Amino acid sequence: MTATLIWILVLLVAIGLYLSWTAGRLDRLHARIDAARAALDAQLLRRASVAQELATSGVLDPAASIVLYEAAHAARQAEEEQREVAESDLSQALRAVFADVQQLEAVREAPGGEAAAHELTEAVLRVPMARRFHNDAVGGARRLREHRKVRWFRLAGHAPFPMAFEMDDEPPAVLIGRSRS
Repeated sequence: MTATLIWILVLLVAIGLYLSWTAGRLDRLHARIDAARAALDAQLLRRASVAQELATSGVLDPAASIVLYEAAHAARQAEEEQREVAESDLSQALRAVFADVQQLEAVREAPGGEAAAHELTEAVLRVPMARRFHNDAVGGARRLREHRKVRWFRLAGHAPFPMAFEMDDEPPAVLIGRSRS
C-alpha cells in the first residue's frame, strides 16, 4: 500500500515538474515574441523615418515626395489595428517611387545622397528579416499553445494569443539589385 502511494506521489511530482517546465518554455516563447516585436517595431520606425527624411529632402520629384511622405507619415502614426495596412502601403509607395533607377540615381547624386541611399537600402532590407523572426516566434508559441496539456491546465495564463504581423514587405527591386552589387 505504501509503495503504491509512493509511486503515485512520484508520478504526480513528475507530472507537476513537466507541466512547470512546459509553462516556463511557453513563458520564454512569449518573452521572445515581445523582444522580436520590439525589434520589428524599431525596424519599421527606422524605415518610415528614412523614407520621411528622403521625402522632405527635396531630392525626389514633388509627386514622389508627396506619395512617400504621406505613406511614411501614415505608417508612423498608425494605430495598432491599422499598422499592417499602413506599413504595406509604405512598402508599395517605396516600390512605386523607386520603380525607376533614375530616382535612385537622383538620390545618390545629391549631397549626402550616397549615405541616404545606403541607409534606405539597409532599412528596407531589415524589415522582412525582423518580421520573419517575429512570425517564427509567434509560430512556435502557437504550436505549443495548441497542445491539449497547455489548454487543459491553462499554462498560458492570461497571455493573449500571439498574432503574426502580416504585411507586404517586398523591397523595391532597384534597392535589392543595389545591395547585391
